[in-house]
Amino acid sequence: MLVIHTRIFGLAVTLAILASPAIAQTPVGERHLSVMVGSAPLRDAAHNAAVRVTVWYPAAPGAKESRIDLGPPGKPFFVEGASAAGAAFADKKLRPTILLSHGFGGTARMMAWFGLTLAQAGYVVIGVDHPGNNGQDTMTVPGSTLFWERAGDLAAALKAAKADPVIGPHVDNTNVGLAGFSLGGFTALVGAGARVDMARLYDFCAANPKDGVCMPQKEFAVTMEQSKAALASPELSVVAARAGEDHHIPAIRGVFVMAPAAVQALRPESLARLSMPVAILLGDADPVAPPATNGLAAAKAIPGVQVKLLPGVGHYDFLGTCTEAGRAATPLCTATVPQDRTHKTATDMALAFFGKALGKP
Repeated sequence: MLVIHTRIFGLAVTLAILASPAIAQTPVGERHLSVMVGSAPLRDAAHNAAVRVTVWYPAAPGAKESRIDLGPPGKPFFVEGASAAGAAFADKKLRPTILLSHGFGGTARMMAWFGLTLAQAGYVVIGVDHPGNNGQDTMTVPGSTLFWERAGDLAAALKAAKADPVIGPHVDNTNVGLAGFSLGGFTALVGAGARVDMARLYDFCAANPKDGVCMPQKEFAVTMEQSKAALASPELSVVAARAGEDHHIPAIRGVFVMAPAAVQALRPESLARLSMPVAILLGDADPVAPPATNGLAAAKAIPGVQVKLLPGVGHYDFLGTCTEAGRAATPLCTATVPQDRTHKTATDMALAFFGKALGKP
């Protein structure tokens, strides 16, 4: 059994990958890369420049999958699905590729329920653990404040995957989709070409201090005052000065976001200029990224956007499926609508959307 230490809400947790039968007819392979990103040392607590990359893809028949469970061995908090580590690809096809960004304090594997389903359908899915803002490493103020830099993590991951001798021949880097949850939804919109204006977010939060995105987050409590001070510091001011620059990733043909957060940091006129199809999935019981000031606010600006609002669904419902142990141990697990139903709605919508935007693999 492989055991990797991770953190959720500051609690030491274990990621246990347990041997089990394949859970899907079409097996999914998983490979790991790392890529150097210029701003990563500023964001990472250990000043490491390497960013972890996780790649999911359709695997050859007979590949032996193992479960991906997040939490203590034998008592996982979250159930994600299954993958076959290092499995051969299903074929030699060049496949549409989807870049996936996790939420504030999450990990690529916390979104495995989504990535695995898209990979099973034939896409290559590439996720990262964003430096200084992921649940496996120590969280930092810079990692939680320089969040436009996350788009660069995805761009670097795509480049690394294309250059990899095993993964690269299957990655169509001319036909790319973006997907993300929460701050990962923000990341996807920035990667599509939306421009960041942090002053706009600070002004919004000064007028709406109780809005969910303006409050210190449970995963890592950073106030707006701390965020502003960090961006003004000599250490970060140079990077902060480029927040409003163009961070788009070439060849993006579609953007699918779930419960996007920090939308008030995006210039509406830049959202209005997005030229690719965009779909937004929201829960109407989301206090963390309230739809009215986030997803629906983005939808008002984006031309031709597809929007779906799910009754009774909260913010963390878009994480992996909580177990009984998870519901007892972590405030992430508060769903009142069955998560599996929410997940199926999300993956069905994403597959239909990317099927049109990128073409079916």
